[in-house]
Amino acid sequence: MSASIEHTPGRFTSNDTVTVGIGPVSVAEVVRVARYGAPVRLSAESLALIAESRTRIQELADDPKPVYGVSTGFGALASRHIPQELRTQLQRSLIRSHAAGSGPEVETEVVRALMLLRLSTLATGRTGVRPEVALTYAGMLSAGIAPVVREFGSLGCSGDLAPLSHIALAAMGEGQVRTADGELVPAATALAQAGLEPVVLAEKEGLALINGTDGMLGMLVLALHDLDGLLRLADIAAAMSVEGQLGTDRVFAADLQALRPHPGQAVAAANMTRLLADSEIVASHRGPECARVQDAYSLRCAPQVAGAARDTVEHARSVALRELASAVDNPVVTLDGRVESNGNFHGAPVAYVLDFLAIVVADVASISERRTDRFLDVARNHGLNAFLADDPGVDSGHMIAQYTQAAIVSELKRLANPASVDSIPSSAMQEDHVSMGWSAARKLRRAIDGLTRVLAIEILTAARGIDMRAPLTPAPATAAVIAALREQVPGPGPDRYLAPDIEAAVSLAAAGALVAAAEGVAGPLG
Repeated sequence: MSASIEHTPGRFTSNDTVTVGIGPVSVAEVVRVARYGAPVRLSAESLALIAESRTRIQELADDPKPVYGVSTGFGALASRHIPQELRTQLQRSLIRSHAAGSGPEVETEVVRALMLLRLSTLATGRTGVRPEVALTYAGMLSAGIAPVVREFGSLGCSGDLAPLSHIALAAMGEGQVRTADGELVPAATALAQAGLEPVVLAEKEGLALINGTDGMLGMLVLALHDLDGLLRLADIAAAMSVEGQLGTDRVFAADLQALRPHPGQAVAAANMTRLLADSEIVASHRGPECARVQDAYSLRCAPQVAGAARDTVEHARSVALRELASAVDNPVVTLDGRVESNGNFHGAPVAYVLDFLAIVVADVASISERRTDRFLDVARNHGLNAFLADDPGVDSGHMIAQYTQAAIVSELKRLANPASVDSIPSSAMQEDHVSMGWSAARKLRRAIDGLTRVLAIEILTAARGIDMRAPLTPAPATAAVIAALREQVPGPGPDRYLAPDIEAAVSLAAAGALVAAAEGVAGPLG
């Protein structure tokens, strides 16, 4: 699976300038800048604070007493005092040596999120860089310059060192970048075209540009945005499966959910109740003649699973919001002007919730696949053709679509294995416990791609099953989802090349079109 499905721009446009000040950027602002290319500007207040803290760093730079990150080496080499005439070389060497990433290029939206969040920390005035350094980052973002960052290189402790170093390298006019139109060019060329001067880093600045959890946090923020939509989509898919498999909506009643008052569960159940409102299919088997007492767990317990997923997302969001309000650097310039070493760069808080979310994604996908499989089995689908085939035996219907789902779900279970429980010591045992948060974030992005595909296949299958219940008609909300799907995917019939149907459904799911169709009838879903 790829790390991320291509997303279609929505209400954010590249003209929505985001102001970066001393307060935290919001989740929505990160998405606007990272995914939709919004330009940025620094507030006058932040520029003043940056200049003020730089004065303190300059004082320490002139002091003969060694100060870590200002007049010493780094990591396990911190014991060496660096004379003033070598400090420009020290900063340049730090960035060049730490820009050691390898593997495929990281997605542009991740690079932009990483840059924005590092800029947000610079804007707090707690890092000691000069204003021109922060302005260079703002200028690169606004010009659409995305430095090439590689997949491997961060251990998620002492910051996302290698990814952030590739950003800083580009700001120095070295390395390669992608332009706004995706062209690969030397960084110096792109800076010149944008009217930006390469920065010559002074004391402390190299360390300030690379000592943060910005990469893993950026990916967490994007994941939260995506999961908000995907969990609504999961409720839509579950409702369509309940409907198509002649399940009951009575189990989603609010008074039953209140007996176990998890907030996410109540939201999911309310969504499903609204989505199934006025369904002729559901009404057709409400009478005493229906012999079934209870639906299978994958149908009946859908709100419990999707609800627990929502509650986990909310916990992750609380962590992300605290991180967005943080100034992660080492050493850091305190509010009273001290320059202190600290451990705030450790990625554990972010790494844990990234791993939690990968577990959530795997389980939401797992229950979705089970609902799909029920549609295909004549022993469980309550009167539908085997595999929803037009002429079973001649046609195979959606038999192999479920195989595709199963393969993805199996991969998602592997991706749910936590990265944060691993630690490989580095820097001659100075950095002897690391978070692996970057790795947790990378696998979560692949997992979100997989969940999108699994839910899209469930909706594709459920729509076919519902169509095969004709002349009974579905609920207006689920009918709207089917209508949106049918604009690109034909209804039931003899077997045809199935992969394009699946990809069309995936594209609609990723773009939010299926959720929008349901909400156009049922109103905003929780």
